Amino acid sequence: MTGEILRRLAFLPVTLFAVATLVFLTLRALPGSTVDMLASQFSTAGLRDQLIAQLGLDRSLWEQYLIYMSELIRLDLGRSFITGKDVSVMVWETLPVTIELAVASLIVMLIAGLGMALAAAARPGSILDGALRFIAMTLFALPWFWFGILLILVFSLWLDWLPAFGRLPSSVTYEPITNFVLIDAILQGRPDLIRPWLTHLILPSLTVGLTTAGVLMRLARSGIIETSKLDFVRTARMKGVPGRRIYLRHILRNAALGILTVIGLQFGAMLGGSVIAEVVFGYPGIGRMMVDAVLTRDYAVAQGAALVLAVFYVLVNLATDLAYRWADPRLRRKPGR
Repeated sequence: MTGEILRRLAFLPVTLFAVATLVFLTLRALPGSTVDMLASQFSTAGLRDQLIAQLGLDRSLWEQYLIYMSELIRLDLGRSFITGKDVSVMVWETLPVTIELAVASLIVMLIAGLGMALAAAARPGSILDGALRFIAMTLFALPWFWFGILLILVFSLWLDWLPAFGRLPSSVTYEPITNFVLIDAILQGRPDLIRPWLTHLILPSLTVGLTTAGVLMRLARSGIIETSKLDFVRTARMKGVPGRRIYLRHILRNAALGILTVIGLQFGAMLGGSVIAEVVFGYPGIGRMMVDAVLTRDYAVAQGAALVLAVFYVLVNLATDLAYRWADPRLRRKPGR
């Protein structure tokens, strides 16, 4: 197990190098630059040229790339061209927000996806099974931004049940310690933060969680049905093992291996894919920060945010693989045994 962890971590620098290079080239291939975005602040051409030199944009693309990579090797993500703020600080301020949204979305996906899968697999081929598969397929096909706007229209504008934008109401004062609202509410003794935070979290998490629940439902349903047809399940039934015990200890336990992989992959995708939900709902996470940086051509911020999301995606996939190996004893056996 340790050897597998070390082998996977050895590829992390290669992945980061590829992501850093791709993001660097993509941003500079876009039309416009940071200087163009700030052009309205210049009174003379001399000031414009001075800013170009300060930002290092007067250098060749190759020189800019070498400077960027040398700073990255020193774990220096640079400073924002727009605000002058350290990118590392900006990342650690917004990353907890994205993690909160991803975890909440994962909970929604598990409840909806596994709930539909268990109900459908209990009576395969029935009307209920067909209806749940249709719902799962529909949820999977819905674009996140469209579904998010629909939820805003229904629950915020028409019913006025839930807030549409932001993480906390503007009337609530909040001085973050960890920037995880639930943890800070406990540390600061402020239970008044929890309810408004949850009400703002519901719509974004439903948007991401329900649209990914369709994938989990289809795969979990197939895994449960296929596992229930295997020989060891039939043998257990012939021995008179109670049906509840067969379902819990044999069918679900073996079907959970594939489900575990789907959950891990979807959680990794949620960390990066929450960008759309953060933009639609004005949620101040790292994804929204990255989109704003791309729009303003704030190269350092966009590059830093993309790298951090790539690291988390790789680490989540590694944790998923290790969990799968832990859950399946066959994968822990050495060859020849």
